[in-house]
Amino acid sequence: MPPPYTLAYADRATRHKNPAAKLLLETIHRKRSNLAVSVDVTQSSDFLAIIDAVGPLVCLIKTHIDILEDFDSNLINKLVELSKKHDFVIFEDRKFADIGNTVALQYSSGVHKIASWSHITNAHPVPGPSVISGLAAVGLPLGRGLLLLAEMSTKGTLARGEYTDDAVRMARSNSEFVIGFIAQRRMDGLGLGPSEAKLDEDFLILTPGVGLEVKGDAMGQQYRTPDEVIRQNGCDVIIVGRGVYGTNLKDVEAIRQRAERYRQEGWDAYLKRTQS
Repeated sequence: MPPPYTLAYADRATRHKNPAAKLLLETIHRKRSNLAVSVDVTQSSDFLAIIDAVGPLVCLIKTHIDILEDFDSNLINKLVELSKKHDFVIFEDRKFADIGNTVALQYSSGVHKIASWSHITNAHPVPGPSVISGLAAVGLPLGRGLLLLAEMSTKGTLARGEYTDDAVRMARSNSEFVIGFIAQRRMDGLGLGPSEAKLDEDFLILTPGVGLEVKGDAMGQQYRTPDEVIRQNGCDVIIVGRGVYGTNLKDVEAIRQRAERYRQEGWDAYLKRTQS
């Protein structure tokens, strides 16, 4: 039997029990887009305008809601309305990294109340399994999904080797809530001992550090092309930020055109992977 990641997105959706994983895979298939746009801006007007521009072209919008300088609760209502209007999944890139009780409160409460609107969030494995159980206590009843940060795209990252293997082991033990990883490659089979059989598992891989024009920036970010990420490394979703919205946040048509270029590049790479 071929590895699960070589199957069509629609076929893989039927294999997942977690509602957020199914939703993401079905959305990718329906929209013919494995593009996620990371909207890392500080003003709500720019935030909403970019999302409205790229929404028809993406499967997922990734947010850092805590960097918005003029945040208010009505912004969340507008974000949710756009997700329904344009049919995309919401991923709040919160990167939880604390004990279970604390992350449960951070996820459910406070100003942002992330669990009430974000289909997917993520966490560092550093605290151990309690970070998953704390988040799952809040997210599972709501049909949410969790990604673990198994690898990062920054130069000099410590998320590698045994750390990555341990992240996969933690995910495997909590697969009803952990739907995949932020990573640079497939995680299938990692963390298994020599006597353990390779599992028929299908964790989703969402990959940042994707660019068509540049290979890095002044702050240590490293970029690969959609073809390298999707076809060569078997990942599932490309995450692009500045490569889509650039420096002129008011040029909506240019933003839309760049999003379409990434969408097409990512989809073409997927077709080559599944049809080869």
